[in-house]
Amino acid sequence: MNTHSTTVDQGLRVITTEMPDAQSVSVNVFVGAGSRYETRRLSGVSHYLEHMLFKGTTKRPAALLVSEAIESAGGRSNAFTGHEVTCYLAKVPYDQINVALDVIADMVQHALLAPEEVDRERQVIIEEIRRGHDSPGAWASELAQSALFGDQPLGWAIAGTEDTVRGLSRQDMADYVATWYVPNNSVVSVAGNCTHQQVLDLVAQHFSARATEGVGAFTPAERPANEPRVVVETRQISQANLSMAMLGMGRKDPDRYAFTVMVNLLGSGMSSRLFKEVRERRGLAYSVGCGVVRFHDTGALYTSAGVAPDKLVEATRVIMDEYRKIVDEPVGEDELTKARDYSSGSFRLGLEDTMSVARWTGDALINTGEVQRVEDVVARLKAITPEDIQRVARRMFVDNPVAIGVTSPQDDTQALLDVLRN
Repeated sequence: MNTHSTTVDQGLRVITTEMPDAQSVSVNVFVGAGSRYETRRLSGVSHYLEHMLFKGTTKRPAALLVSEAIESAGGRSNAFTGHEVTCYLAKVPYDQINVALDVIADMVQHALLAPEEVDRERQVIIEEIRRGHDSPGAWASELAQSALFGDQPLGWAIAGTEDTVRGLSRQDMADYVATWYVPNNSVVSVAGNCTHQQVLDLVAQHFSARATEGVGAFTPAERPANEPRVVVETRQISQANLSMAMLGMGRKDPDRYAFTVMVNLLGSGMSSRLFKEVRERRGLAYSVGCGVVRFHDTGALYTSAGVAPDKLVEATRVIMDEYRKIVDEPVGEDELTKARDYSSGSFRLGLEDTMSVARWTGDALINTGEVQRVEDVVARLKAITPEDIQRVARRMFVDNPVAIGVTSPQDDTQALLDVLRN
């Protein structure tokens, strides 16, 4: 892959990965703002706005015209909101790159935010929030994150609450756009069968060089107290859904490569320690695994499992025992080699198509200011030693804040707290 990056007028960053054998081009426009940039009253505005940009622009004044522009070119479009970024994206046949850049640029610069559309979409978002609540596994993760970070933006739901969504106005969204949707807080990331100069020419055509001021910043996350926290929401369901959250590492933490390998060793794939111990040897869960989220200044490690309600406490104890074991006992070279190879291999496989490449490069540039070479990342992952794993394990599993979120037909709060404290 041949990647080029240029900063154009008013600080807009453009990054292109040339993939001449691809049949597609993927366009991602990242805005450096998400839910952690919101106040409590405005909680959910980033996500609400993501919806609204598809509802019409000055050039395409109806939602159908926006979607048809991409789909009639043989492509598809979407968007997502995170805690630190919002991204608008489209994937089209490579000869339709102009359409993709035109439509996405139009959306992020010229959204109408029509009052009637704002009111109509409000109920749609409320239903989306309710759907998340009605998914027991997803809701357990929301409970765990809220319990870990508490009453600060990283502890709030990205979509906000029904009450905050009801209170958001068109003016709130217009002010948010004026503050954050500016060139020097944005990245245009394109990957596929195109050239960097071609992309620069189209960006100059479709993105206006409007003057911008310095953008604001998020409030650094407050470190949670070390006292374990457990939140159980009881429901009439047949399975207990466990989500365990521990304070993790930021995007630029020097230990991030060792952290990745350790997480994969513990909880990624059917040969991971948690899968073998919790499912294969003890039969406590159908699914069990780990995942991570990274922010600028912190992060989180999540462990999730779906278990029979009467096995929830035992499964939690087994998971904690595995964490203590990796602190106390150095990882063998054979197991570590497999974990390193899994980590580097899954990283490579995650860059198989134009959309995944555009997503990776754009996300890296807007969040860290640089994009590493694939081979450099692979080399760092393959260089991890048993000492690195044990050092990171001590950071994660000794005197580190931990919280549990559970949806279950029974309340095991005290028993879970006992497991975390022992």
